[in-house]
Amino acid sequence: MSTVSPTTLRARFARSLSELYGSEVPAYTTLVEVSEQVNAVVMASRDDAERLGSIERVTAERHGAIRLGTPEELAQVARIFGACGMYPVGFYDLREATPAIPVVSTAFRPIDRAELAANPFRVFTSLLVVDDRRFFDAELEAELRGFLGERTLFPPELLELADRAEADGGLSPADADAFIELATAAFALSPEPVNREWYARLEAISSVAADIGGVASTHINHLTPRVLDIDGLYARMTERGIEMIDRIQGPPRTDRPDVLLRQTSFRALAEPRTFREADGSVAAGELRVRFGEVEARGVALTPKGRELYDTSGIEAFPTTDEELDAQDLAYYVRDDAGALAPIVYEDFLPKSAAGIFASNLTSDGTMDTSQDGTARDAAWLQGVLGRSLHDPYALYDAERSVGAVH
Repeated sequence: MSTVSPTTLRARFARSLSELYGSEVPAYTTLVEVSEQVNAVVMASRDDAERLGSIERVTAERHGAIRLGTPEELAQVARIFGACGMYPVGFYDLREATPAIPVVSTAFRPIDRAELAANPFRVFTSLLVVDDRRFFDAELEAELRGFLGERTLFPPELLELADRAEADGGLSPADADAFIELATAAFALSPEPVNREWYARLEAISSVAADIGGVASTHINHLTPRVLDIDGLYARMTERGIEMIDRIQGPPRTDRPDVLLRQTSFRALAEPRTFREADGSVAAGELRVRFGEVEARGVALTPKGRELYDTSGIEAFPTTDEELDAQDLAYYVRDDAGALAPIVYEDFLPKSAAGIFASNLTSDGTMDTSQDGTARDAAWLQGVLGRSLHDPYALYDAERSVGAVH
């Protein structure tokens, strides 16, 4: 019997989630269409359009974002993504952003060059820090733990299939179908009524906290296509009358080689939801928590390059790939002809992620700065995951040491 590989599971999962999200958020479909139009223009007008990945890769590329409430939920989702050949990479603390958001995050993605080329699906995954006293007092923490402890996000059958896929290196066709169906359903928007009073209490602290701890399920918060000209996309979306956030996050537009990651989104849309009132009745309402993000990726920076970017900005960088490589500011390999080929930045920027989140929040929330935060770091997160948490720089160093791109 043929086996459906993790690579194929990942590609199918990304497509399935894209179809789901398009059915739930129609403006996402518009975003994908405009991205493909812009990419076609770039392909026709620039000889170096595929310097950061083939058009097949770029067209299929998506990153999703989900938000979870408990360490147990994070460990479970790691098993699901593990079945798809996606591994946790990096530690992000969005509590250090402005405005502060009470989550820590990692990104699940492929880590091998060939796997990234086949399908680079990533999911930026955030975990609520319920015991951070700057956001949640002891009483609210206890209530949150009780609420979150009563919910089940991922059914046992899905987790069993995920474990089997990891152990066996894939699934039978029938099991693969079941896995994709169950995994997709786990991230669908639930029709269950939202407790209005409970949601409002959390929303007063953080809209993100309400989106995580105020509902009995999780869902895809956004799904992000990749575009080769994000400035052109921003203009086209605006011309179509779709309200975009006020700016593109990340490095500014420049004539220098593109580095790191640029992101923008359309504003969170009012989605109809049902609410349960204090008297037990159910009423119609709406929430604004989901938006359509789009990204443009550049070359990955070395630690030296990242320090220069963080301290001095993009204008401090040299103007050519050769100089970036010679000064060890960015990661490159040589192709068979000896020409430099950039290693794509596959990860995220905490400031940009927080900027996208903040641009789509209903309020800045509240934070008691007189309280101490709760310590969270990469070692803690790795313990929660129960598997290796990869260092992005170590992965880029390893890719560079492998050598030529064929």
